[in-house]
This record gives sequence, structure tokens and C-alpha cells, in this order.
Amino acid sequence: MPQTHPAIDQTTPTTTAPTPPTELSLEERLAFINTAMTVKLDEAKVAYEVNTAHIDTEPVDLSDVVTGPVDTGPAPLPDLYPTPIAALLQRAHHRLLTGGWCKDVLVDEDGARCMLGAIRIEARGDSGLEAGAAAVLLDAIRRKFGDDVDSVPSFNDAHGSASAPLRMLDQAAGLADARGL
Repeated sequence: MPQTHPAIDQTTPTTTAPTPPTELSLEERLAFINTAMTVKLDEAKVAYEVNTAHIDTEPVDLSDVVTGPVDTGPAPLPDLYPTPIAALLQRAHHRLLTGGWCKDVLVDEDGARCMLGAIRIEARGDSGLEAGAAAVLLDAIRRKFGDDVDSVPSFNDAHGSASAPLRMLDQAAGLADARGL
């Protein structure tokens, strides 16, 4: 008689397919996410405490830390033009850009200047240089706007913003340079 082996003769039990997991309700999912976030926040808290344990928490006196140069106002603009009247007109243009433009007065209460006021301050008392710059500026204005313009102050006061006066000072500086003035 043939020998039978007990393990071979036995039938293997059939395995049943695993049952799919049941879907969690909204409350169960929120509870799960809350638990996961709490764990992450606890880990972050521990990491923060470890990373900042060596930091000295004494207050810092900023007067000992913050130092810098004393503000002496805007740096003077180097003359781009080698001729004196062109350089004066360029400085007057820069003065209006940095100090402000005004109309109806040479200098307003805030320190802003009109075109002639900027020329006068930049001429530093040299009336000949001031007159030459005003003449070139008036010539540049008349080339662009016609001979109806009576004077530099009337042109300045006829505008509501600094754009045209600034543009004309810049063009006058180029004109003076081209003339060698």
C-alpha cells in the first residue's frame, strides 16, 4: 500500500478575498487629521526648542549696533559738461530733480525752486554766469515753444508740473555745450 503523506492528502482551505476597508466618515477623517497634525506640531515644537536653546535672549541695545554715515544731503552731481554755462544748467536741472520744483516764486516755503531760482542758487553769486544760463535757457524754450514766450519765469509759471521745465533745462544744457558756453 502506498504511503500517503498527511500534508499532501489534505485539501487546502480556500482563502476568501479580503474585504475592502470601509470608508471613514467625515468625523473620523477629521479626527485622524487632527491627531496627525498634533503629532507634527509637537515634533516642530521640540525641534524649535532644540534649535533655539543656545540663543541668548538678553535685549540688544541698538544704539551700540546701528551705526552709519551722517546724512549730509544728496551728493553733488559731477559736471557732465566741461563748459561753465552748460554745467550750470545741468546742476540747476539736478537741483530741481532733488530739491523740488515750484512756480510763481523763486523759492517756496518747502525749499523747492523755479527754473530761475535753481539757476540762481547754482550760479553761486556769479551774475554773468546766471545771465548767460538764463539766455541760453530762453533760447532753448523759444526753439521748442515759439517766440511767444516772454521770459524764463513766465514759461516756468505757465506749467502745472515740473516735466516741461526739467526737460527744457536738460535741453538747454546740451545747447550750451554745443555752443561751447
